[in-house]
Amino acid sequence: MRRPLIAGNWKMNLTPSEGAALATTLRQRIGMRSDVEILLCPSFVALQAVGEAIRGSEMKLGAQDVFWRDAGAFTGQVSPLMLCAVGCEYVILGHSETRGRFGVADPDLDPTILSYFSETDASINRKLRAVLPHGLRPILCVGETLAEREAGQTERVLQTQLEGALQGVTADELYELVIAYEPVWAIGTGRVCEADEANRVCGFIRQTLRDRYGEDLATLVRILYGGSVKASNAHALLHQPEIDGALVGGASLNAEEFEQITYCAPKR
Repeated sequence: MRRPLIAGNWKMNLTPSEGAALATTLRQRIGMRSDVEILLCPSFVALQAVGEAIRGSEMKLGAQDVFWRDAGAFTGQVSPLMLCAVGCEYVILGHSETRGRFGVADPDLDPTILSYFSETDASINRKLRAVLPHGLRPILCVGETLAEREAGQTERVLQTQLEGALQGVTADELYELVIAYEPVWAIGTGRVCEADEANRVCGFIRQTLRDRYGEDLATLVRILYGGSVKASNAHALLHQPEIDGALVGGASLNAEEFEQITYCAPKR
């Protein structure tokens, strides 16, 4: 059985002291639960403080991104070795925001500046292949924009993203892989994909893995849903058979809300 995973992606929020305070509160409330795996993904600068706050609990620490080299002249980048050194066990790869695909239009992000967010399937592939030798568990994000969904291209987009990110990676290397389906049009917008449709798309992702790697891997890989997950909709989403957890954004910054989401996960 696949153990549910509830991951909080804090994005560019909370200073180290603020992050440690939230992590301490969550540890007191849900830190020793074993029925569901709970993961906190703060910003790079808060990893150390949050890691110390949850040490000794069942909660896990993850990063929001990584670079594909262990060291070198890459100013501003953070390597897999650095993440391991502060206690990370997971890392998010290919989030729509690092790809420059935003659910909410930002007036500061006009076409002339969007190229700053230049993540591609090729760079995500490099990152994924770089973290595996270090034992870091990748959470690979895939998802379509509203325009792509309305054009009936959801499956094509997801298949392209999966094939690009997993290029050259064998089944034996992917048993710790987690995939997060995050429809871009639902991220930060307050819109959520209907539970049955989210389940259908997650089922498509699992079938894509099955076709590429076989039944054993497809059965073991956890597939999360991400996109405006809240306590009010988490139960319907998390009780779908193809959905094994949630990648939670804004709601993960509220201890009570995030706690309630974790209790929506079914026992499997």
